[in-house]
Amino acid sequence: MDRIILGKRIREQRKLQNLKQDALSEMVGISTIHLSEIERGNKTPSMETFIKMVNALNIPADILLRDEVYGGKPYILNDITEKMKDLTPAQLKMVTELFYVVLDNINNIAGTTEALSD
Repeated sequence: MDRIILGKRIREQRKLQNLKQDALSEMVGISTIHLSEIERGNKTPSMETFIKMVNALNIPADILLRDEVYGGKPYILNDITEKMKDLTPAQLKMVTELFYVVLDNINNIAGTTEALSD
């Protein structure tokens, strides 16, 4: 898993619960500096630290790992739905049209993305 994405999701979950970095770091038993490094994607948490974070945030691990585990699919769909809930009908139409274009071209897009990362 990309540690930048993981860090971003940890930060998002912490903020959703109105926790400051010092509060979560204390709950997990790590320094605020270490938590900051994890949230910025500079460090990857150990398995022990990851489990403590999940428990401290009281969330299932697949919320953070949703792109890496098959069980995360419902969370991806919920996330997409949540982001679209406040769109106007015109905006929803545009997103839907873009979605279908992406689906129709997903193999070409994936090939381009892989070529760019090589």
